[in-house]
Amino acid sequence: MRVMAEKRLSNGRVIKVILGDITEEETDAIVNAANSHLKHGGGVAGAIVRKGGRIIQEESDRIGYCPVGKAVYTSAGKLKAKYVIHAVGPRWGEGDEERKLRSAVRSALEVATQLGLKSVAIPAISTGIFGYPKREGTKVILDEVVKFLKGEDTTLEEVHLTNIDEETTKLFVEHLEGVEP
Repeated sequence: MRVMAEKRLSNGRVIKVILGDITEEETDAIVNAANSHLKHGGGVAGAIVRKGGRIIQEESDRIGYCPVGKAVYTSAGKLKAKYVIHAVGPRWGEGDEERKLRSAVRSALEVATQLGLKSVAIPAISTGIFGYPKREGTKVILDEVVKFLKGEDTTLEEVHLTNIDEETTKLFVEHLEGVEP
């Protein structure tokens, strides 16, 4: 895990861009870029279940469904985090993608706040197999995180934008440089 950039907002809350495996994060929760049926077979979702254990999929199966733009949570099994927040972003081309991606990010942050968490790690939701263009998607995600941390009554003190690939990480760093504290 390498911190590639960090920004402290005027209210003391911190945003970090991390290059590394989100399943290794020691934040209170990690966010999974999930599908609506909460079937965690591939990508980040598959890695989370492989590392955290079947319990994550079993709890997801009990929840059953989460609409696009929303988030739900399960325990984190054997992961270092306490919870996995499953956020369902849009597939590129389905329409109204930016609003849906903003909603998914906001919903994940709201769930973390409802759980009373202090820290959460978020991947670049929808920018992998869901096809959302990385440059635009990372900008939308960061914008929504900044807006939430600056304006909401939240228990969150720190948000990590955690990704394993350098391209996505560099885009988050670039966008973070333009954020006013």
